[in-house]
Amino acid sequence: MESENLDISDIRKINEYEWEIPKRGKMRVPGLVFSDENGLIEMDEEVRRQIINVATLPGIQKASIAMPDAHWGYGFPIGGVAAFEPENGVISVGGVGFDCNCGVRTLLTKVKYEEILPYLEEVANLLFERIPAGLGSEGKIKLDISTLDEVLEHGAHWAVEFGYGHSRDLEYTEERGRIKTANPAYVSDKAKRRELRQLGTLGSGNHYLEIQHVSEIYDEKTANVFGLELNDVVVSLHTGSRALGHQVGSDYLSVMARAAVKYGIEESLREKELASAPINSDEGQAYFGAICAAFNLAFANRQVITHLVREVFVEIGIYDMPLLYDVGHNTCKIEEHNIDGEIRKLYVHRKGATRAFGPGSEDLPERYRGVGQPVLIGGTMGTASYVLLGTELGMQKSFGSACHGAGRRMSRHAAARKFRAGEITNELRNKGIIIKGHSRAGISEEAPEAYKDVDAIAEIMHSAGIATKVSRLTPLVVIKG
Repeated sequence: MESENLDISDIRKINEYEWEIPKRGKMRVPGLVFSDENGLIEMDEEVRRQIINVATLPGIQKASIAMPDAHWGYGFPIGGVAAFEPENGVISVGGVGFDCNCGVRTLLTKVKYEEILPYLEEVANLLFERIPAGLGSEGKIKLDISTLDEVLEHGAHWAVEFGYGHSRDLEYTEERGRIKTANPAYVSDKAKRRELRQLGTLGSGNHYLEIQHVSEIYDEKTANVFGLELNDVVVSLHTGSRALGHQVGSDYLSVMARAAVKYGIEESLREKELASAPINSDEGQAYFGAICAAFNLAFANRQVITHLVREVFVEIGIYDMPLLYDVGHNTCKIEEHNIDGEIRKLYVHRKGATRAFGPGSEDLPERYRGVGQPVLIGGTMGTASYVLLGTELGMQKSFGSACHGAGRRMSRHAAARKFRAGEITNELRNKGIIIKGHSRAGISEEAPEAYKDVDAIAEIMHSAGIATKVSRLTPLVVIKG
């Protein structure tokens, strides 16, 4: 399997925030990078190579896209977007990743920053005690295989039916909390057994639960539609499909590798981590059914955690916590997009990239259709997160996709060697941020300095017109695995 590097001087400037990697060699489409010049210079050479590699895959449409938070990933860059037509295209494990439908969910409280300050320490302790988190963490919900299959098929609908939240939550969840193409039969018994005690758990790594406050409003009209006001307190959580999603990815790596040889597409895979199968092959459809089941599990997982969070806030007298939105960023979904003036069905891979649909989409809650989709961008525990707005320009240029966070600038191992958990905790406390972690190593790995500047990332998306800024969310309490 060959690979190809690209000198930065060969990248063509389209405008201040868009850059093209010209089509050459075996590339079927050009690369498209959303970045400013500084970000492009700082981009790892490995990321540019991965953008090129993705551009060689059969059936890819328009461009191999990278967001401003792009960094090295398994096969695809994290922060990568690629869409494939079903007839000749492929579906790729590397294009989804191992935490299927990892995503962000944000809840409103209608309480102001000043009102919650006296309760912050108490709430932080309660959330730390009540929300299971950490590597291999288990929750109170114990499932059998049959019941788990129901979760995999029905997603957040299963959780609501069993009392974890209410039906309004489903309206404000991407895909309304359930992808109907899920097929639990294609999920291995091993994957299912790993998940029987993990529903309603946060996990580890970059997953988090945060109490935040709205520190800036950039678009008052849209903020009003979203229910956001200056100094409002919100709660955001970031987690995905836990052990099951990871096992699905692991299971299908070898399946897809064999399928690539079987269907004669292995020469198009510039590295083994791009393991892919034709979309309409038995293997491709089996993988799609399995990941959609994992997507549903992630929706259910965030729904159960939402219920646990609401139970904590009731204890301090906060009863109304409606859902702003829930959106994933490790997905492959069937969507319709305009290709050369024709509306076509595509399989859109978003690897560490967030769906960001513009106004008018029937996939959005009725309340949001006039403005566009809330795009939830996670930052770091010491800086900020953002609520952005999906745009029509983004629909045209990036298949309705945006960045998903700050993006790592330092590996976990490097961060763990450089930063000390105690020092990070004290520094954040001095900034008014309470952090509670289940692992000292986890805190070190997630040091704010290990990430890119989320303010700069959000500004690039805004200035490029792909997803525009609505509000900035500053952390008050951070719960880490």
